[in-house]
Amino acid sequence: MKKLFFLAALMLATVCTTQAQNVQLHYDFGRDMNKALNADNGNRQRMTLTYETFSADKWGSWFYFVDLDFYSRGMQGAYTEISREFTLANLSDNVNLAAHIEYNGGFCSGRRSAWTSIFQQCALVGPAINGHNADFSKTWSAQVLYKQFFKDALDNKAYASFQLTGVWGLNFANKALTFSGFADLWRGQKANGHGQLVFLTEPQLWYNLNTIKEGLNLSIGTEWEFSNNFVVNNYDGKTFFVNPTIALKWSF
Repeated sequence: MKKLFFLAALMLATVCTTQAQNVQLHYDFGRDMNKALNADNGNRQRMTLTYETFSADKWGSWFYFVDLDFYSRGMQGAYTEISREFTLANLSDNVNLAAHIEYNGGFCSGRRSAWTSIFQQCALVGPAINGHNADFSKTWSAQVLYKQFFKDALDNKAYASFQLTGVWGLNFANKALTFSGFADLWRGQKANGHGQLVFLTEPQLWYNLNTIKEGLNLSIGTEWEFSNNFVVNNYDGKTFFVNPTIALKWSF
């Protein structure tokens, strides 16, 4: 549920100071569609609340989000990413080069049992190329990042990795519809220390009600998570999962 929403604002950072936020509420069908994700008393979340915020200044931009996952009986866990971009050069009127710095981390817990776990925290750094068309209805970003995982209390060992990230946004049908998303590919590590490629993408499609009534900044939509070798979606040898949601979003 990350990186989906302020790409147009990110490009505006090259010409002005801006700030924006949104809140999303997703009902997750993953545990209903995948029996493996419903093991251990259904440890996949029922709902996720996402808060995203973006701010830009003359040096570049900040982006931050947090996902709060919920069972029917309470909160299951939280995951956050915070990133800073420093604009390095304008390659053209519609494309810029930036230095990207990012931190990722979070935790999760069992539904009925007392176990808790953490997402192995990491830091990322590398170049980003950001682009848009003349009216910002089409936006994109490509990032090539060094990724450093840190040792943690669960005896996960530190290791060096990489991550390739693509982000896109498309407004169409007179801005009534928004198709946005990201795709990440990185080197993960198995329990035996061997490397593996991890893929995660989460495209979203939104219908924007402010095109019907001005000031009604509510969107109705869906997100589809596709993942392979992703740590929270790896059960009994199955590694590829598709997890759709139905969602509401309010933009401030």
